[in-house]
Amino acid sequence: MKKTIQLLITLLIVSSSQIYSQDKNDSDYIEFNDRKNIVHGVYLGFSTNYGEIDGEETGSIGLKLAYVANRKFEVGFGMKGFYSQQNLPGISASNDEDLIGGYAGMHFEPILFSKSRVNLSFPLLVGFGGVGYIDGQLNDGEFNEDDYEWDAIFVAEPGVNVLFNISRFIQLEAGVKYRFSSKFNIHPSGIDRINGFSAGLGIKIGVFNLGKNRYKKKAPKN
Repeated sequence: MKKTIQLLITLLIVSSSQIYSQDKNDSDYIEFNDRKNIVHGVYLGFSTNYGEIDGEETGSIGLKLAYVANRKFEVGFGMKGFYSQQNLPGISASNDEDLIGGYAGMHFEPILFSKSRVNLSFPLLVGFGGVGYIDGQLNDGEFNEDDYEWDAIFVAEPGVNVLFNISRFIQLEAGVKYRFSSKFNIHPSGIDRINGFSAGLGIKIGVFNLGKNRYKKKAPKN
């Protein structure tokens, strides 16, 4: 323990010395901007959401890859998968049918207050996917062809997000969305759309260039 404390103190002294040396060297320079502060970025985002479809609990996970133009607009590709506990009378041998599905398409997101630490944005996902009912009593947890049926859908999902800029490389988001879908017809007593609200959290990891676009120049000698 004593050796560990001595090592920590030594590292602290060395780090302090390096910081002081860096500050001293920085005093010989001045900061300036020689071009407009236009920055761009790209990121990979992950999200989880909780909401409802036809009044029943629904959970989803999302993935998106997007380009950020000057911290004011995002465009990219997004996809989501969801599971909804509908508990409907079975179209198979079971009386416990739940809804699963997924959709993917283009992601658009205009951003307000982009130069602040906290931003407001309006994401929109537009794409296609598929939905199906699965037997809640699947044998051995495996899917069989007789256990589910599915249909194709079109989805538009607008929302409102609050973005928290943690660093140039990490951004957190929290928001609400509403999902609109085209009609489908699978279950005789089931729903025909997956419309519904959801709320969730997400993280974006990439290069946002959120730092200042500054350059250093030698300070003139007196």
